[in-house]
Order: sequence, then structure tokens, then C-alpha cells
Amino acid sequence: MGHMTLKDLAAKLGISASTVSRALHDHPDISDSTKKLVVKAAEKYGYQPNPIAQSLKKQSSKIIGVIVPEIRHNFFATVISGIEEVAYEAGYIIMVCQSNETLNRERMVTKALAANRVAGIIMAISLETTSNEHMRSVMRQGIPLVQFDRVVDELDTGKVVIDDFRAAYRMTSHLIDRGYKRIGFLAGREGISMNRLRFNGYLQALKNHNIPFFPELNINIGGCRGSNGRAGAEEYIKLDNPPDAVLCINDPVAVGAFCRFREAGWRIPEDVALAGFSGSPESALIEPALSSVAQPAFEMGKTAASLLLKQLKDKNNFRPETITLETELLIRGSSYKENM
Repeated sequence: MGHMTLKDLAAKLGISASTVSRALHDHPDISDSTKKLVVKAAEKYGYQPNPIAQSLKKQSSKIIGVIVPEIRHNFFATVISGIEEVAYEAGYIIMVCQSNETLNRERMVTKALAANRVAGIIMAISLETTSNEHMRSVMRQGIPLVQFDRVVDELDTGKVVIDDFRAAYRMTSHLIDRGYKRIGFLAGREGISMNRLRFNGYLQALKNHNIPFFPELNINIGGCRGSNGRAGAEEYIKLDNPPDAVLCINDPVAVGAFCRFREAGWRIPEDVALAGFSGSPESALIEPALSSVAQPAFEMGKTAASLLLKQLKDKNNFRPETITLETELLIRGSSYKENM
């Protein structure tokens, strides 16, 4: 037997669907005997209200949509856990979608969540996202939107981020302090504010420490996966004068580069030092362990959910705010050698 609808239950009882609906909602116009009859039948036949249908009637729901680039990325998985903890305590459930780092899929899932009348949306944009009309459409529909990690700066929404510029500056300064002088940067994709801020922090650290910037050592690998890190390392290996250290846009890229360098016989950190972003568990599993900027992913999720709930509670008086969370440098063996 398929899923029982309200009409199916009404037909079983020989009464109208509207009477069944009012009985289930304890309407005062329905007698106690009818209410008991309907509730007993609902339990017997396994009837469950359709939350999407209910949300269409109410123009809202108790569901929060979450859009992330990739669920398999530990950082985003941990953010989702933080969101879920706060949402659950407030009586909401979350519906998680992934854009798979494509703008088209991000548009599609954003539209689908809005069509299903989610209470609000929390999202980190994909690497391909250069247009934000789909996000503006959600906002025009009155659906609260909160961005985290990767954000569109010009959109007037709640945002939860780290200080990407300062974090990259600090990690680059660490590499300089350890004696590295030809420091490369493996970037994700041009146009993403996170990428731009980390690159600018890296540049400023070089400038402030009187370390030259070598354009050939700045490689835009077009993505944030391990395969992109391997491709970037391959480009460095081909150079006559390769880098002696590389700051990577995130940990998966750094681990990918690590594996390719090791395959080529390069010693880490003696021949090339590596550092990443996120402080993921896998960064501590390679040998030597990866130096990384630890991002408070769980706290980021909780904060984003709290911002959204705050907006849901008082939509009329809510003023979007940007919350910047602190990071920590995890200095490990991949970047730690005696000063030259």
C-alpha cells in the first residue's frame, strides 16, 4: 500500500477530508467522538501529514534549507552538524542540498527549496557562482538567507565568516619565519571573495617581510579538491626554479599536492613546505602532518543557524550582520624546519 493521503483516510471513514483535517488539528467545531475516531484511524492506517503540503498552505514550514558545495568535504559536513544542533533545539529540521561546485545546480536547488516554502536558507556558494540573481530571488520572496564561509559580499544578508586575509597573512608569515623565500600560492578560482582575500593576505605578508612575489608561483587550479592540488603540484614540478613552500587554498588541495610531491621524490618540508586551510582531520593523518589554518566549522554552523532563527523571529526589525569567527594556526611537520 502506498502513502495514505488525507483523502484516503476520509474515504475509509466515510466523512469529508475537511472534517478529517479539522479533527486532527483539534478544531472546536468537531465533536470529541469524531476526533477520537479520526485519530484512531490515522494510527491504524499509518497516516502522516504531508509537511510540504502543509507548508504550501501556511506559506512557510519548520524546515531550514542548507546548501553546501560538497557534503563529502569534512569542513562542510561539520558546519552542517552545527546547523542541525541549533535548528533541532528550536524545533526545526534541516534539508541539505549540495551544489557540487556548479552554479547551475546551485540555482536548481535554491529554486526547489524556495518552491517548497522552507523557513529559510543557509548557504555557501559554489566556486562557479558569479551571478547571484537566484539568491536575490529568494530574498524577494521574503525567505531569510544567511551565508557562511564563501559569501557574496554585495548581498545584504547575514554572514558568518573568518578573517581570510588575516589567516593567510599569519600562515604566510609563519612560512617566512621558518626561512622559506620562494613561496607559492595554490588558488581555487578567481572571482570568489574567499580566494581573493586569502591571496591578498599572502601578498601582504610577502611585502611586509620584504620577500619577493614570483608570479609563476601563483597558480589558479580552478577547484578545491585533491585532484586540483595534484595538478598544481605538477605545474610546480615542471619549473626550473620551483617554490620552496606553498600555501594552499584548503586542506584537500594541500593533501593532493603533498601526494604528488612525494611521488616525485620531493621531501616535505625540506624540499617544499605545505600549508592549508580548515584544520580537517585528514590533515593530521599524513606524515609529516599538514600545517593548517583551523576554521571553527561547528561553531560556524551554530552561528549561522542562530542568525537565521533570529531573523525568523523578528523579520521586520532584523538587521543583517556579519559575524567573524577566530581561527587558529596548527603548525605541524609539513612546514617546520630549522631556519635557513
